[in-house]
Amino acid sequence: MTDFTMNVDADGVAIITWDVPDKSMNILRVEALALIEEMIDQVLSDDSIKGAVITSAKDSFAAGMDLNVLGSIREKSGDEPAQAMFDFTMNGHRILRKIELAGMDPKTKKGGKPIAAALPGTALGIGLEVPLACHRIFCADNPKAKIGLPEIMIGIFPGMGGTTRLVRKLGAVGAAPLLLEGKTLEPKKAKGAGMIDEVVEDPVAAAKEWVLNATDADLVKPWDAKGYKMPGGAPYHPAGFMNYVGASAMVNGKTQGAFPAAQALLSAAYEGALVDFDTALRIEARWFTHILMNPSSSAMIRSLFLNKEALEKGAVRPKDVADQSVKKIGVLGAGMMGAGISLVSAQAGMEVVLIDRDQDAADKGKAYTEAYLDKGIKRGKVTAEKKEAMLGRITATPDLDQLKGCDLIIEAVFEDPGVKAEITQMVEAIIPEDCIFASNTSTLPISDLAKASVRPDQFIGIHFFSPVEKMFLVEIIKGKETGDRAVAKALDYVRQIRKTPIVVNDARFFYANRCIIPYINEGLRMITEGVSPVLIDNAARQLGFPVGPIQLNDETSIDLGAKIARATKAAMGDAYPENPSDELIFWMEEQGRLGRKANAGFFDYDEKGKRTGHWKGLQDKYPLADDQPELTEVQERLMFAQVLEAVRALEEGVLEDIREGDVGAILGWGFAPWSGGPLSWLDILGTPYAADRCDQLAAKYGARFACPPLLREMADKGQSFYGRFDATKKAA
Repeated sequence: MTDFTMNVDADGVAIITWDVPDKSMNILRVEALALIEEMIDQVLSDDSIKGAVITSAKDSFAAGMDLNVLGSIREKSGDEPAQAMFDFTMNGHRILRKIELAGMDPKTKKGGKPIAAALPGTALGIGLEVPLACHRIFCADNPKAKIGLPEIMIGIFPGMGGTTRLVRKLGAVGAAPLLLEGKTLEPKKAKGAGMIDEVVEDPVAAAKEWVLNATDADLVKPWDAKGYKMPGGAPYHPAGFMNYVGASAMVNGKTQGAFPAAQALLSAAYEGALVDFDTALRIEARWFTHILMNPSSSAMIRSLFLNKEALEKGAVRPKDVADQSVKKIGVLGAGMMGAGISLVSAQAGMEVVLIDRDQDAADKGKAYTEAYLDKGIKRGKVTAEKKEAMLGRITATPDLDQLKGCDLIIEAVFEDPGVKAEITQMVEAIIPEDCIFASNTSTLPISDLAKASVRPDQFIGIHFFSPVEKMFLVEIIKGKETGDRAVAKALDYVRQIRKTPIVVNDARFFYANRCIIPYINEGLRMITEGVSPVLIDNAARQLGFPVGPIQLNDETSIDLGAKIARATKAAMGDAYPENPSDELIFWMEEQGRLGRKANAGFFDYDEKGKRTGHWKGLQDKYPLADDQPELTEVQERLMFAQVLEAVRALEEGVLEDIREGDVGAILGWGFAPWSGGPLSWLDILGTPYAADRCDQLAAKYGARFACPPLLREMADKGQSFYGRFDATKKAA
């Protein structure tokens, strides 16, 4: 184990350097804890050593815990996984507390040795919890560095002292956005927030100087000093009590009770603030263990950290294809999608040719990037130089000859097969023979669109979600003849623009829309049954969805839904299943209530476009039923409408990797993140229960809830999706 090394310099300062081999950023591996303690023991016991500086050999400090550790501890623990997790956590607390107390006399608080942290860059999770246990934190003046405790974003919370120390350091109000929202800050803002102490040019030199001049008083943390009072007041203080009431309200307002980690964090902070520091650490460890044992936590870690990271690093990329990084990209269509694609491409350093029918239309698309950058300048996140450079990389023009030299084309023109076929043929006559051609279509089959191409093996779908610059997912669709180089090109491009890819096979609506549409339709169908739209949307929000299906329909536009319904019916003919939601959508379209864009849809809007409430006129057509269904019944209908499509997509080979099904659902349309995704949710339920519930829903509401054969087979065998299909286990 060489993750940490220690050298004592001529001045008697031990420089402990963190440098995990073969990793771009340091992570804390379980074996390294003993090595850290061994070095700290040497610092404290050797009279010739005056103190220590903990730093990193990389340009960042650390990215957090190796989360595979948590799974391995559970697997090796036998019948007592909770005790093993708790013991592991308490051992970490003990080591960090040893750093914090630094050998000082327990009564006089004197005689300790100063230990400082020198951060060359990013410090996240345990990468900040270790410095928080040190006596002084110095950070390089690196505006690209991120400082914070973002664990809440993947379903856990800071459990190695970060919660307890930050609350005691900043108070409940100061710590709340950093802990409960997982906010990360650049160094100067982190200092302003009180997370770190100094921002300097050379953190190691500054830390060493501080160590050599530190006094006994400099080593005593506020919570270890006599007379300590928590900033803003403890929970039993009138002001402090109101802070925790406010924090609880904020958590429930934002999470709707759907995210167990937020509740556990708040409990650890509140209960810990009532007792002494060491007892607070024990309380934090208990709540941390509690959340680690929750299946939601395991599912979120797997999907939002492990699987997401694997997909971003090329887990499904064809192995024998050389690097396909994009240098020059052509974007056909300068509307909202095309403008967004050109923005993120230029942001990634690519040369961009943005094509539209005339110069004014092309310039309007480029202006989208300019407006985006102007907002960044106002927020202090973009410089005038960066704006000039990015805009300089975008050529807005109607001239197709400018596409010469492009190695990737992304078509984002009107969703009409004829229009797309015409532009494909025109552009392929100009671009190099080895250029990959991609369509950003969201509904049209890629294999059909590829028929217009003379090089169908180089034709692929790259489906962005709107708005492009904000959404994290990109869905890559392989047509029947799409070759490996096209897949590799698409994946390398998505990596360049720093988004998360999933790769699926061609089918109607691909994967994401295949699941989103039933979600919306189930909500609309319930309206036709007399279910309150308020109940429907709130049921979804209490499941953790960012918006309910009724609101989502307004956001995506009602006439788009009507257009998709008509096109699907025309394509499927007699096989198209009749749906009461279609009647509702067509009626809304006739009423001119087309959604947010028309300031009138299922919601009413004020003149600024802000929702003012659900449209009462809906009840004239579809009166509210006297008896409203139970909340859980509404929620299960919304959930099963989506997850059964995910199962069918896996069953039919549209999904080739279950990791993509879960990650794609969470990032693509906000599927209940606490669940880890649709297939993870079925594993939490258990396939036997899920199959039984399908039968009950199908008997009551119809064949759309019929149990897919794959789920039935797995239920009969007692299998789980990750037990049967986990690609990481197959690889192992």
